[in-house]
Amino acid sequence: MAEKGRRRGELRIYLGAAPGVGKTYAMLNEAHRRLERGTDVVVGFVEDHGRAKTAALLDGLEVVPRAKVEHRGVQLTEMDLAAVLARKPEVAVVDELAHTNAPGSRNEKRWQDIEELLEAGITVLSTVNVQHLESLNDVVESITGIRQQETVPDEVVRRAEQIELSDITPEALRRRMAHGNIYAADRVDAALGNYFRTGNLTALRELALLWLADQVDVALRRYRAEKKITDTWEARERVVVAVTGGPESETLIRRARRIAARAGAELQVVHVLRSDGLAGASPSGVARARKLADAVGASFHTVVGDDVPEALLEFARAADATQLVVGTSRRSRWARLFDEGIGAVTVQKSGAIDVHMVTHPEAGGRRLLRRIARNPLSAVRQFWGWALSVLLPGAVTAVAYCTDFDALSTDVVAYFLVTVIVALVGGMAPAIVAALLSGGLLNFFLTPPLYTLTVAEPQNLVTVIAMMIVGMVVAFTVDRAARLAEKAANARTEAALLTSYARTVLTHPDPLPRLLEKVVENFGLTSAALLERSEDGWHVAAATGAEPCARPEESDVDIEVNQDVHLVLRRPGRRPLPAADRTVLEGAAGQALVALRQQRMAAEAQEAQRRADATQLRTALLSAVGHDLRTPLASIKASVSSLRAPDLQLSEEDTAELLAGVEESADRLTDLVGNLLDSSRLATGAIAPRLRPISYDEVVAGALAGLDGQQHIDVEIDESLPPVLADAGLLERVVANVVQNALKYGRPDGGRIGVRASAHAARVELRVVDHGPGLPEGAAEAVFAPFERLGEHGERGDQGPAGVGLGLSVAQGFMTAMDGAIRAEDTPGGGLTIVLSLPAADGQGRR
Repeated sequence: MAEKGRRRGELRIYLGAAPGVGKTYAMLNEAHRRLERGTDVVVGFVEDHGRAKTAALLDGLEVVPRAKVEHRGVQLTEMDLAAVLARKPEVAVVDELAHTNAPGSRNEKRWQDIEELLEAGITVLSTVNVQHLESLNDVVESITGIRQQETVPDEVVRRAEQIELSDITPEALRRRMAHGNIYAADRVDAALGNYFRTGNLTALRELALLWLADQVDVALRRYRAEKKITDTWEARERVVVAVTGGPESETLIRRARRIAARAGAELQVVHVLRSDGLAGASPSGVARARKLADAVGASFHTVVGDDVPEALLEFARAADATQLVVGTSRRSRWARLFDEGIGAVTVQKSGAIDVHMVTHPEAGGRRLLRRIARNPLSAVRQFWGWALSVLLPGAVTAVAYCTDFDALSTDVVAYFLVTVIVALVGGMAPAIVAALLSGGLLNFFLTPPLYTLTVAEPQNLVTVIAMMIVGMVVAFTVDRAARLAEKAANARTEAALLTSYARTVLTHPDPLPRLLEKVVENFGLTSAALLERSEDGWHVAAATGAEPCARPEESDVDIEVNQDVHLVLRRPGRRPLPAADRTVLEGAAGQALVALRQQRMAAEAQEAQRRADATQLRTALLSAVGHDLRTPLASIKASVSSLRAPDLQLSEEDTAELLAGVEESADRLTDLVGNLLDSSRLATGAIAPRLRPISYDEVVAGALAGLDGQQHIDVEIDESLPPVLADAGLLERVVANVVQNALKYGRPDGGRIGVRASAHAARVELRVVDHGPGLPEGAAEAVFAPFERLGEHGERGDQGPAGVGLGLSVAQGFMTAMDGAIRAEDTPGGGLTIVLSLPAADGQGRR
């Protein structure tokens, strides 16, 4: 904690999407501006990474010498926190907020060092990249394939008084990288081909922009919390509508949609769920409300709270809502005397939020009477409930009368027990009858004067009335508990069934028949069928069980999924379907439709892919055979015909030239047949590489030995690079094919081909770089497709003998078989770079 009376320092952070965007440069410029204004500024720690322009900005600034830390025989340097605190500047410049300090330092993380500086009243300027934010660490890993080990909690960055984004386009950053302004020259190729790919940089830039935009709302909420502002700020119109999932919900959502449309406002639908998850509307009602919310373009939210008005208003204030739409109460007028209802309480506590009370047909209904009349128990339990409501009070009266036990309190307890038993067995209505009958029998037979409804002693009258009231209250409580228990059991069963159906659709290889089998099994059905209507009538898409229905009219239960798809069921004895079961079956019907569409889409996609592959292969093969086989064969035939012509006198030079042409054409045919055979082996999985450690310099030397045009190739491979795990023969074929491709198409003006190697993480990469016309946009993947000839597009030229278009395809197949990767990139300044990536033999690459 800061000492009492000392102002905490302010934190200003420069946020970037990637290294090299200019965070440290902007931070040092700010330090110079403050120094010119007379502020006491020191540099606690700045890493210039060998960048001349960044290092130049340190001139004129006071730099606190770094502390030296010994770790495993290596001397490391870190910020000298104690020296900075002792210096007590107004502003300290501390680079790399997410940095992990060397073991033995005062704090584990640099942001903890900065916290100490802030607590000491020192303002701090610092930097951080978006990939180091803890909440985005996994997202960045999925984009770049690299997990950042150094992270900083988001809250540390959010607490900064100022966050400034250092932004630059991916293209400009890659140009800066290519010019050597970020990394040393020997690291440029690997960086451009890995972390600094255009797609990576674009995604990281978007992450940084979105994260910073979110901080606007965070800062606003923080300011309102610090200033204890609870009133709604109408920076933007937002409408919240509260729904219960009952029959009035659709009316409320549509009315709220019209209100929001007139105000140009965002609409949010909220359903308040009791914390026990039992009270409220049926899941099907809530599902209908959610579906309607989606249809009108509103977002649907569920919040939990026992105090519904308070939970509703809390959500509305958190969403900064300006208007709230609620329905008028469904409580009867008598019930409102004891409880005003949710709407009235919400209006009283709403404050600055405008509340719209919307009427609906369900308003003012007699819910209590309907609830008492509606008994969800089975017919057997209802029968015994009514029977016991008459028999038990009579039995207790007979026992008390015959035993002549003169204790009114004992009789009252016995009648209480009767009321509870009846409530447990038959529910609310029989329990109320039992309570009323018990009170009457107690008064008539057991309360003096006997055999009359007159009560002589007032206290006995009070006892009888209290017994009746307590009996009814006990009956109500027991009935409510029984209903909630039943609802909980039903909810668990429904959830388990729906989860099982969803899992079947997602995981089963043939989900639709299996789903119908589960429905038949779970509900004791005779058969189940999914019917689909077409122009010629109904037909069965899938069915299970004995004698499935062929038309909806033949079924015992018809569940309409949509206008043209129905789930039809047969039940033994044609028994009616309980309403609760229908809710679950509607969910199952929806899952069946999803499974049907999934099955159709998979089949169509597979068939379309098969046809496309067959057509492409047939067209490419015909083109290759028609052109690339005919050309060398025609050349051979012409040369041989000339040699055999008796009337043609040829000199030794002409004869040698014709024979050389025959040999060259035969070599082309050999290469063509070899690539075709290799493609066939790859397609049948006959390639079994024998992996062993091998160096790229050995492989490149062997691959170039048999190629023409070696004088146009520059090889730059460091012998200290770690070996890779590969099959020497296959890798030589890969390198030869890639280099030959570059020689054919990458030297339009007589340029040179570069072959370089570098290590990155646990992989070693070989780059074949040309400065030719490159590839058209979007052709990076197509270049590895079989029979793809770059010269056909006109961008790479047609120098040299044309190939059948299998060289790079075979190279990709061989690399995949060796657990490697091959990709195409644009060469900075123009051209194409083919990158071969293989795992290091010792698993330890280097950056």
